[in-house]
Amino acid sequence: MAGQSTNIKIEPTLKKQAQQLFADLGLDMTTAVNIFLRQAVKEHAIPFRIGDPAPNSETLEALREVEMMKKNPTQYKSYTDVDKMMEELLK
Repeated sequence: MAGQSTNIKIEPTLKKQAQQLFADLGLDMTTAVNIFLRQAVKEHAIPFRIGDPAPNSETLEALREVEMMKKNPTQYKSYTDVDKMMEELLK
């Protein structure tokens, strides 16, 4: 089936980065855009999540731990010497 041309405006830096990425993947811009469009039509949606990535459970737990450490700094050991910290961690 013959293709049909479509013009889109892309920031020059973004276009260059995308072309490099697609070249690294063995694709050209036309093929990459067609893959995106076919997947969008197949899924009846944008084929990827749009928005800030949600932190996973491990990251959420680490954030809670940091908040606890800030609220109760005397309950947690602190270091002023990285070498001593690493020495203790590696015991």
